[in-house]
Amino acid sequence: MALTLDLADIQGNVLSAYGRLGFPIARCILLHVNKGKAAQARNFLDELRLKVTTAELWDSSKTKSLPAGAVTASRPDVAVNVAFTFMGLLALGVPVRTLRGLPDEFQEGMLKRAEILRDDPFGKERVSAKWDPIWINEVNDANAEVHILVTLNASNRSEKSASPEEVLDKAREALDKEFAWLQSRCGDDKALRILGGHRGPNPLYQEMEALVEPDPAGGERFSRREHFGFTDGIGDPVFEGQYADPKVEAQRVVGQAKRTGDQTWVPLATGEFLLGYPDEAQEIPGTAMPLDFSRNGTFMAYRKLHQNVKSFHEYIAATAKTYASVNSISEEEANETIRAKMAGRWSDGVPLMVAPSFKEWQAFRQRMAKAEQTKNQAEQEAIQRAFVDFTYSSDPDGSKCPFSSHLRRSNPRDMLDPDIPPNPSPEQAAKASSVLNNRRRLLRRGLPYGGTKPVDSNEADQGVLLHLICSNLFRQFEFIQQQWMEYGLDFNAGNDTCPIIGNHGPEAKFVIASSAASGKPPFICDRPPQFVETRGGAYFFIPSMTALRLITQGLTDPT
Repeated sequence: MALTLDLADIQGNVLSAYGRLGFPIARCILLHVNKGKAAQARNFLDELRLKVTTAELWDSSKTKSLPAGAVTASRPDVAVNVAFTFMGLLALGVPVRTLRGLPDEFQEGMLKRAEILRDDPFGKERVSAKWDPIWINEVNDANAEVHILVTLNASNRSEKSASPEEVLDKAREALDKEFAWLQSRCGDDKALRILGGHRGPNPLYQEMEALVEPDPAGGERFSRREHFGFTDGIGDPVFEGQYADPKVEAQRVVGQAKRTGDQTWVPLATGEFLLGYPDEAQEIPGTAMPLDFSRNGTFMAYRKLHQNVKSFHEYIAATAKTYASVNSISEEEANETIRAKMAGRWSDGVPLMVAPSFKEWQAFRQRMAKAEQTKNQAEQEAIQRAFVDFTYSSDPDGSKCPFSSHLRRSNPRDMLDPDIPPNPSPEQAAKASSVLNNRRRLLRRGLPYGGTKPVDSNEADQGVLLHLICSNLFRQFEFIQQQWMEYGLDFNAGNDTCPIIGNHGPEAKFVIASSAASGKPPFICDRPPQFVETRGGAYFFIPSMTALRLITQGLTDPT
């Protein structure tokens, strides 16, 4: 029997990536509970609780196929969600007997674990210099401690003919209204205070917005790309109960969940992303008591990642000259190929495992264009599946998709099956499963920040704001960040880090492998500079609506 989740008890940002649902702009506001004002702060949260967006399905043409009696909700103009740091829960009066059941990494917080995460590879002075002040202020000032995160995601409510600029202007009006409501209830003389110190146009909040690109039909349109030019937000994991409609789950699970030894795709265990459910080990991990405090809640790693756009483009352009000369191809092809080899996908999101070469990529793009032009729905659906329905078993030497590419590091799929020998036969490779990868998956939420178009600069405040959601920060987020992004042994890459988001020291390199049949040596992308830098972050607990009510009413009883 399929698992049915209590959607009304789960916050909406856990199950839905708002940016993909027509919410092109968002704000993150950080609050501090003023000393001695816990009771008043809980009263404010009880008022805020009524605004929080849950995971209930919104009325649309897609909900008509749901079973009779299924509950739906209206699409909000602004989706509101709330999360808490460990110190925030303490400041609100949650009993210590409950708090001590929360994971150690959550209690410590991201800044104190910067060295573990390799966010601090050159010493604490670098973190102090690079991170936004809002994350550093709390080190020496308890009155600047981050306690609560309120996220506001504004929906596109404009006419279909509206330009992206007009859509954003209208969405900002909705955000301004909700932010004004927050401001009216915060201040030095009140229960909570809005913390300042964000880099960007307004120090009181971190704004994010989708990038804009030219529309082939004329004008401009919203893009799914980030500042380096890659299409983002593909292949989010699918877990049991995530989709109320079994038909939707059957479609989404392919390539986005876990692969079994019989070559089928099935949903991941719910407990990997929501507390209170069995995980991939068929266990319900112990956590904070009472159970109602934890169940249907989860954890989030908030990450502000700055992108050095100028360094990235300059390095790719310079390296492409050599790559083009060595392989007797144009610099344009070399430029696109190096980007794809680093990412694991071409700039439009087509996986290297589907189109390993530039020529094959161009043929795939022509196929996409033809399917769209002829409105061939079956072909369009097949093309969309190809973006996620692939494995690495047919690429044991990494000549199609480099072992060290960002995509292969972040989601190795069937690559690390311990039962498959180092040089498998085609029959053995076909039986590879994603067994080791199933416990290292993350739900990715967030949007770019720093304007709607990339600036060719390293100094401009631009990058990606990520909300990485999982039930175990240590086993999922921290493992991926430390072991897979900042260390290469699992990928036969020694100490090489991720070519895009990894730390790049003076001896950094990225290897583009060649197949043995080609007779060509591998190409070494030598000494890439630092492309991405952490500018701040924290660990948050996203409570269920039940837990939020317990917090606001001061009724949490760990006995």
